[in-house]
Amino acid sequence: MHWSIGDAQSFPPASTSVSKHVQPDKQISIMHSFVLTRPLVFFDLETTGISVQQDRIVEIAAVKLLPRASMKEFVTRVNPEIPIPVAATEVHGISDADVALAPTFRQIADKLLKFLEGCDISGFNVRRYDLPMLIQEFSRCDRVLEMSGRHVVDVQTIYHLKEARDLSAALRFYCDREHDGAHGALADVRATIDVFNAQLLRYDDLPRKIAELEKAIHPRDPDWIDDEGRFVWQNGVPVIAIGKHRGMSLHKLISEQRNYLEWMLGGNFSESTKKLIREALAGNFPSPPTE
Repeated sequence: MHWSIGDAQSFPPASTSVSKHVQPDKQISIMHSFVLTRPLVFFDLETTGISVQQDRIVEIAAVKLLPRASMKEFVTRVNPEIPIPVAATEVHGISDADVALAPTFRQIADKLLKFLEGCDISGFNVRRYDLPMLIQEFSRCDRVLEMSGRHVVDVQTIYHLKEARDLSAALRFYCDREHDGAHGALADVRATIDVFNAQLLRYDDLPRKIAELEKAIHPRDPDWIDDEGRFVWQNGVPVIAIGKHRGMSLHKLISEQRNYLEWMLGGNFSESTKKLIREALAGNFPSPPTE
């Protein structure tokens, strides 16, 4: 989910899933030198929000590249069975009315699993958001998207790896000048201020108050309990979101896996996470969020 209105408008307003053979276009044909030993699926989701635990899929588009240069597509709108917030509709252009007659995820789950069977996975920011969301949706309808043996290539990671994203690159992009004093502390600070000022001049939609700006560019998942999201709210219950005990409630962890929590206290976790664990071990559990 890239939060771009154009993404949704580029797909057919389907109310049922589409799975068909299509001819490769020019963009796909440039991959002729890339060796595929099994199908590779690129996919993207549009959703009701950014919470993997609470939000739902409203549209999915997947393109499967086959080893012999042919393609298949799977595209469908999805009835999330919960209201789509106005803020989400403003992003992707999909409203409650648009998905009223669309199938639920449970109704397409088996067909989608079959489409993904034996395939590697790719997309933009799929590791951090789209793939965890898809896995969660399958889990809700008692299905498992088995990931063992699959390869996942995130195109965003390639972008971040290959293109300069440092202060010098930002100063060149926003201010059209070179950073002659790169890595000198004062020169870096002054360059950063120049870049920030240029961003404010360029982007009229950036909030002008620091608290609002922080919220806009560093959105926090509302289900996170600690600062890192190691523990999350799930139906009002604090559960661990990582590791071999993922999905287990904090109460059950203390009664059955206390050693694991004590190991986390000595591990490379934030003070926010460790404070939550220490307090829980002392009997002080976090209070559920209020509506």
